[in-house]
Amino acid sequence: MAVKVERKEVAEALAADALDWMIGSLRSTDAGLPWASTPIDDQADHTLYSGGAGIVLALLEAQQHFGDDRYGNTALRGAAVLTAAVDDEENCSLYFGLTGMAVALRAVHRLLGDEPAARAADRALRRVRSRFDGRRWGEMFELLGGNAGIALGALHAGDLELALLAVVPYLDTADPTPGGVNWAVRPGPARSHHLAHGTLGIAYALAAVGAAAGRDDLIELALAGAADVVSRDEAGPAGFLVPHSDPQHEPELVERYSYGWCNGLAGDAQVFRLLGALTQDTAWTALADRCWHTVSHCGLPRRIRPGFWDNNGRCCGTAGVLALACDRHVEHAQPLDFADVLVDDLVSRATVDAEGVRWSNHEHRVRPSTLEPHVGWTMGNAGIVRELLRFTRVTGGADPEYAAPWPDHPPAAPRQATSPQN
Repeated sequence: MAVKVERKEVAEALAADALDWMIGSLRSTDAGLPWASTPIDDQADHTLYSGGAGIVLALLEAQQHFGDDRYGNTALRGAAVLTAAVDDEENCSLYFGLTGMAVALRAVHRLLGDEPAARAADRALRRVRSRFDGRRWGEMFELLGGNAGIALGALHAGDLELALLAVVPYLDTADPTPGGVNWAVRPGPARSHHLAHGTLGIAYALAAVGAAAGRDDLIELALAGAADVVSRDEAGPAGFLVPHSDPQHEPELVERYSYGWCNGLAGDAQVFRLLGALTQDTAWTALADRCWHTVSHCGLPRRIRPGFWDNNGRCCGTAGVLALACDRHVEHAQPLDFADVLVDDLVSRATVDAEGVRWSNHEHRVRPSTLEPHVGWTMGNAGIVRELLRFTRVTGGADPEYAAPWPDHPPAAPRQATSPQN
């Protein structure tokens, strides 16, 4: 027990020092506090993916966790920058544009009562709606940069009409496959399968919006998309493992199999968790269990070969797996043993000095292989901080939910007794 208490305290202290480094990397302007993706960059980054929107959500999490208005005040100043940037932002997506900015601004209003943030969120979503061409917003047609993410962000921000506008085009663009359906998500022949850029991300959006709108046709299409991915499993029956894409997208750059949130099992499990909650079908829960089995037995967070596990962050690294580990503890009363391993790894890989705490990822194909530390959600401090703070709450028996939830992460609740559907 003493070791667990010490780990909890170390994780919380590390998160606090990582917040100090984030705040110290700000560049003050008359409008507020813009962030770049790294402290050495010159251009402000307002995105959920790597910039201000994701950082604001992490600050809101910290304000609620610590009860320290320093974080809330910094979030307000960051929101002022997002507000000023809405009218000039051209990208409409969840992770790279206006929809993600609206999600962050709506959270600032909800948690801190900031009315200008609410008005800016409304304005951002109006701009997104105005740029719809009747089918899509750009060449990407998936969660990070396309319709699925816009749907989830709009739903999260309270605009069900826009969410439906974004997902309905998937109804007549689905291609039948031997296992179900999938979609062309990018120019080129590759069909991607996972959450960030593939079929499961679209399935997540269809299911979430379908449930909110009472649209069984959307939910059925979501299940068909997920079934296509399940049919590609190469690990069963105890595990689950599906390639990145078929034919393989950029095989010279992209790993064939991944285990993190974006293109791997930590993200796949989140989709199966959602489908299980919506359908009460234990087959989806069993698939989430199989994902976890493979994730927790594949060797991570050890870097067992170049390129295998070079990232600490929330998107494709250790923090994203930690999120799932805590979900499983809440829903299944699963011991936190593997979560402890992940936290210990984050502690061991942190850079700690007078400036605060940050993490550097690695790119084994370049020299030097140690990359500049990032500030934002996907590969930097903001995403790691959120998960460390949640881990400390889960470990201490406090509220396991996020103060500022993410649009594509289903809430965790203790498992209810269910029976398979016929």
